[in-house]
Amino acid sequence: MVDDPAIPVSVDVAWRCVHRIVNAQSQDCNDDSSNGEKGDQVTHRNDFSLKAAGLTIEFRKEIMLRTLFALVGACALVFGTATQSKAAMDQSALKPPAGAKVALIEFADLECPSCAHQNPLLKDAAAKYHIPWERHDFPIQYHHWSSVAAINARWFDTKSQKLGDDYRDAVFASQMSIATPDDLRSFTDKFAKDHGVAMPFVIDPQGKLAAAVKADYDLGVSLGVHQTPTVWIVTDKHGVTNATQVTDFNKLYSMLDAAVAATSGGK
Repeated sequence: MVDDPAIPVSVDVAWRCVHRIVNAQSQDCNDDSSNGEKGDQVTHRNDFSLKAAGLTIEFRKEIMLRTLFALVGACALVFGTATQSKAAMDQSALKPPAGAKVALIEFADLECPSCAHQNPLLKDAAAKYHIPWERHDFPIQYHHWSSVAAINARWFDTKSQKLGDDYRDAVFASQMSIATPDDLRSFTDKFAKDHGVAMPFVIDPQGKLAAAVKADYDLGVSLGVHQTPTVWIVTDKHGVTNATQVTDFNKLYSMLDAAVAATSGGK
């Protein structure tokens, strides 16, 4: 799932200009086919209309095309340069936990279908290679219940890390049956009861769990995360760290084989 946390203001303004030009072009064409009185009324109502400035249709089309080209160039410059700069600047944040040579670092959203699909693979890989699997929250802002689910998982973490991870796995496994926040509440109550845990009336009274979720999200943004799941294989060999993003999950095992081989031995 794709999420763009912050669209640069300059690009957003440029797009709005294009949108208004297109609307003006469409309105002017309608004016040309209407009677003079109606056309005059529309022209006076639409201050942005380029026709009111006496410009020809051909010239207005040229302005629209040039603005579109400028927008595309701005997007390429802003997103391309910013992403490259972030990757270079924040690479040091991607490293295995102390004592580990290889690890998986994931940013996921509990409501994301792709995350649910890849979750069993990541779980099996972590177990097979005996490596840490760092799971970070990256709730997509337009999802209905993922932020609440992330806070719930954090609460179960306070009981035990295993219980928190079991809750995340259970949410992914039952994701298709959780359509609304009320469904999530019922699911969470049942999960807690099945695991002998009593849920409090208010799960996060001081907002500390929500702050932890937000901190994870902000970390993801600083690393250039814009979709879920985003997964890196991170390595540490004699203090030299490296991070490789997994773009094809069919190659996860072969990538882990290479990472383990690269960090083994004394060389």
